[in-house]
Amino acid sequence: MPIAAEPQQAEKSPPKVSAAERRWKVDDFDIGKPLGRGKFGHVYLAREKRSNQIVALKVLFKSQLKQSQVEHQVRREVEIQSHLRHPNILRLYGYFYDEARVYLLLEYAEKGELYKELQKCTYFSERRTATYISSLARALIYLHGKHVIHRDIKPENILIGLQGELKIADFGWSVRAFNRRQTMCGTLDYLPPEMVESAEHDANVDIWSLGILCYEFLYGVPPFEAKEHSDTYIRIVNVDLKFPSIPIVSPGAKDLISQMLVKDSSQRLPLHRLLQHPWIVQNANPSGVYSV
Repeated sequence: MPIAAEPQQAEKSPPKVSAAERRWKVDDFDIGKPLGRGKFGHVYLAREKRSNQIVALKVLFKSQLKQSQVEHQVRREVEIQSHLRHPNILRLYGYFYDEARVYLLLEYAEKGELYKELQKCTYFSERRTATYISSLARALIYLHGKHVIHRDIKPENILIGLQGELKIADFGWSVRAFNRRQTMCGTLDYLPPEMVESAEHDANVDIWSLGILCYEFLYGVPPFEAKEHSDTYIRIVNVDLKFPSIPIVSPGAKDLISQMLVKDSSQRLPLHRLLQHPWIVQNANPSGVYSV
């Protein structure tokens, strides 16, 4: 069924139904265009008929989740993300399921994937990068305050809202971390040395990933990229950090990145100090919004 024109969304609130009624089924939604495709299912634009609220409906196939043995991962993702409330974190309003599928009701980020925007631009300006990094740092401060580590910060897992604000999404690798962890997870180019070396890790893995992200925003490629995976591992472990001459990047930006990409995780620049770094203060829009 085609979706109607999208209403204005001043607030990102869940579809307005009482707790007793909140047992959604797929017939409660008008399903619109596909928004994305993942390993275990698809994401569609949808409208909840009762409230007229526009959402992103993530449809996961149970057979594929079971085959890949990630049912527990999805449960953890739902449990963690549904309790998060931050302007730079994608809301998970709820979920329902039938015999074959699991459906996640997510906030709709109107401007799509940050990864596609970065591909289109090749790299971002320093003002845009500083604005993005500061808003993501605030979101991570909130997460870590809730004892949550994301563990997979990368452009593919960040969306852009209607006003140009970033939204951290995809909490599939996230954990509630009251103790140090040892599981290796995430994406190779963004893995910190402690994960590559199978050592214990904590919330400081997200600071490393944010440093990688900052570098990729400014240069268009991650810093330790190599032709072979084994070479990437070596470069990460040795923190073989090099700054190309093109594009031209200011010393302040390089200093910030260098303070985040430190092998000893306890010595990485804390996120509250990142927000006070001169390069962030001079370049970031305090609102956290960058209008293209």
